[in-house]
Amino acid sequence: MSTQDVQDMSKEEMAPMSSDSDSAKPPPASQGPPPPPNGGLLAWLQVASGFMIFFNTWGMITAFAVFQTYYESGKLFEASSSNISWIGSIQSFLLQVTGLIAGPIYDRGYLRLLLVTGSFMVVFGLMMLSLSTEYWQALLSQAFCVGIGAGLLFVPTVSVIPTYFTSNIGLAIGIASSGSSLGGVIYPIVLNRLIAEVGFPWAVRSIAFIALATFTIPLAAMRIRVRVPKPRAVVDWSAFHDWPYMTFSLALLIVFIGNVVLIFYISFYPADRGFTDSSLAFYIVAIFNAGSIIGRILPNALSDRIGVFNTIAPFTLLLGVTILCLLGVHNAAGIIVEAVVTGMFSGVVVALPPVCFRMLTENKSMIGTRTGQGFAIGGLGLLIGGPSAGAILGSVDPLNWTGVWVYGGVMACASGAILVVVRLMKSGPVLKVKV
Repeated sequence: MSTQDVQDMSKEEMAPMSSDSDSAKPPPASQGPPPPPNGGLLAWLQVASGFMIFFNTWGMITAFAVFQTYYESGKLFEASSSNISWIGSIQSFLLQVTGLIAGPIYDRGYLRLLLVTGSFMVVFGLMMLSLSTEYWQALLSQAFCVGIGAGLLFVPTVSVIPTYFTSNIGLAIGIASSGSSLGGVIYPIVLNRLIAEVGFPWAVRSIAFIALATFTIPLAAMRIRVRVPKPRAVVDWSAFHDWPYMTFSLALLIVFIGNVVLIFYISFYPADRGFTDSSLAFYIVAIFNAGSIIGRILPNALSDRIGVFNTIAPFTLLLGVTILCLLGVHNAAGIIVEAVVTGMFSGVVVALPPVCFRMLTENKSMIGTRTGQGFAIGGLGLLIGGPSAGAILGSVDPLNWTGVWVYGGVMACASGAILVVVRLMKSGPVLKVKV
């Protein structure tokens, strides 16, 4: 027997011994992340960081009704309602669809790159908007530059926070997403006051400086807690065979159509119909977003108790009903009440979807990719909603407001019905179950 044969036999004899020895060892700690802290300074700093990012992403979008109303006046450029809506719709769509890129980049651990690039693009886009005097310039700066920058920030935010919480995840995301409501209150007021005093360019530069200052918090404090062990595909193709996930994404697309109709036209409606003067019409946006603060926090806290789909489905149906109720508004008091109520229900459909995507994702390390995919699908609704509503509204007096509100209300009601189906897919017809 040769020396090589002896060595081979030795290796074969040693192999099972090594395997038995390995199986007896406890698994290394590196196989999984430690459990979420569910609180503490670092965890709540992520919520504070998310609050500021929502403030400057969704907060900008929910303030677009101010821009819509100002652009409709023709003081900056001449364009139809439908064409003006393309600015906000593309901005909203890019905020969502950029998640297809931002999600996998986040999963690879490049959170800091996303934060720096996204923050720069939002501030730079606003500065370029302040120099715009024509429609195409506003489209490039506000729709594309700000939209892409916001998209690079949004999906990482809703991916980071859930990794720090389990029992209070709905409340944590609700508090963070309420930043968009505060942004939707502050930005319209700043724009309304400053446009009259210093003009549109310096008013827009002022909100750019506010964004620059508030971005310092996430740049300093936001941290990845769970790192993906190896790079993943840009698209999770298995998600397209996950029927609850895809059905929920469809519902999100439809409700975003209804919601963007409401967001874009809640201010222009009373001004055009003469229910309010131009000043109060601008403040309707702030009132709407003040109401959405409640809708982003309390229902999310409720979802921690009764289940996220038990919460989002009925609230989405109520959103559709209250949009239809705009048909019965004929004075300033009515539009103020509607702004508060619809704002509250609108906040729910923005704040709860990240929690839904987490529940629908079994492999938690794929949260970034799946959330990005889902919001990209839903973002098509944001792209469709504004321009289609503008086409329904028309450009010849009297404008077709009945068609606009029926369109938005029916879309939201249809989404609520689909969400009921998703709830049944997850738990069946049993009523008293947290899902």
